Amino acid sequence: MGEGEERWCVVTGGRGFAARHLVEMLIRYEMFHVRIADLCPDIKLEPDEEEGTVGKALRSGRAHYVSMDLRDKSQVLKVCEGAEVVFHMAAPDSSINNHQLHHSVNVLGTKNVIDACVELKVKRLIYTSSPSVVFDGVHGILNGDESLPYPAQHNDSYSATKAEGEALVIKSNDTKGLLTCCIRPSSIFGPGDRLLVPSLVAAARAGKSKFIIGDGNNMYDFTYVENVAHAHVCAERALASGGAVAEKAAGQAYFITNMEPIKFWEFVSLILEGLGYERPSIKIPASVMMPIAHLVELAYKLLAAYGMKVPQLTPSRIRLLSRSRTFSCSKANDRLGYTPIVPLQDGLRRTIESYPHLRAEKRPEKEGPSKASLFLGSGRVADTLLWKDKKQTLTAALVLAAIYFNFVASGFTVVTSISRILFVASIFLFIHGRLPQKMYSPVLSFRLSVPISIRAADIYIN
Repeated sequence: MGEGEERWCVVTGGRGFAARHLVEMLIRYEMFHVRIADLCPDIKLEPDEEEGTVGKALRSGRAHYVSMDLRDKSQVLKVCEGAEVVFHMAAPDSSINNHQLHHSVNVLGTKNVIDACVELKVKRLIYTSSPSVVFDGVHGILNGDESLPYPAQHNDSYSATKAEGEALVIKSNDTKGLLTCCIRPSSIFGPGDRLLVPSLVAAARAGKSKFIIGDGNNMYDFTYVENVAHAHVCAERALASGGAVAEKAAGQAYFITNMEPIKFWEFVSLILEGLGYERPSIKIPASVMMPIAHLVELAYKLLAAYGMKVPQLTPSRIRLLSRSRTFSCSKANDRLGYTPIVPLQDGLRRTIESYPHLRAEKRPEKEGPSKASLFLGSGRVADTLLWKDKKQTLTAALVLAAIYFNFVASGFTVVTSISRILFVASIFLFIHGRLPQKMYSPVLSFRLSVPISIRAADIYIN
């Protein structure tokens, strides 16, 4: 690339997990000068980035960092000026239960990006979508293809607003010469992930990684992060090819996976075992966890205004962890020329090797009682919530489940529901008084706190 021939691209959300890998790949391939756009006022590089591809590119001028809020169109216009391609990867954390935030970024922010591309005559727009745009949370998906429609009701606000954003991008294709397409990467993993692996390890160290939600047979498609970056490059090259190739590729959505479906809980087990922890083995039916998750979600709605943190045990995440979700990449292979460049086992090995500090032998010494123990102190409430009295905690869980099924989910009148609750509660209390303490085996001692790391399994599943 000679002087005066600088070709610029923009990566929105450029400091995100998958976006960092795309930025590095674009620089390494010398395809474009890269404008990295994100919310932070300035860029803070990791030590390996400082002396690596990104740090060198920033110092040489082959990459620039720009602070940008997608919700401000004037900022979006400034960032996209002079760009030939925009890779729109920015999105809020999918675990945040805030419809207004998701809509403002995933829908209104995406509309700002589209408008800026049209006004500034940007040639190509590649949007990072999600397989969850076709997931209703009820029905599993096996080898799903792009003919699947958007469901009438999505599993959560993140999925619903990503679908809206995707539809806007597809509709804008061929508007004043702008070519667009959407990439739907499934369950991203790899080095640099700050959520999935660290959260799984935290759960293992806390003794919460022994549980499987559901029967453990639900199949999943995971995608190594470098393959996700590669898919974006394939999409850009297809759109830039011109002629029949570009026409065939544009205005479409594409599922992207490693093309190696695996049981969800087997994948989790391979990561934990690779780092020296035990694999999950105790199965808890999703139907047992669901009423508890509904009650937690209800409590959050009532107490969020008083400072309650966003819960990780939610119905949408229980559904994500217990349903099958696999997708066909035939269309991406045919129209974009996409095939994975890193096999699943190699990706797992690289991921595990990138976390030497999280291995079991590196586990820090226990530092006294937990914050929960200090906060709750002693007494019956603490004994119940902290599982000091397993019999008492199990009884409380059963009562909560009875309340949910008879009062929340039944649809009966208040009087009928209360009478049924009292009747069922009396039966539980009668049985509780008759059962010996020794009957309560460790297998029954599942915790009300998140049984694996539900938040960890959420962010890159979407």
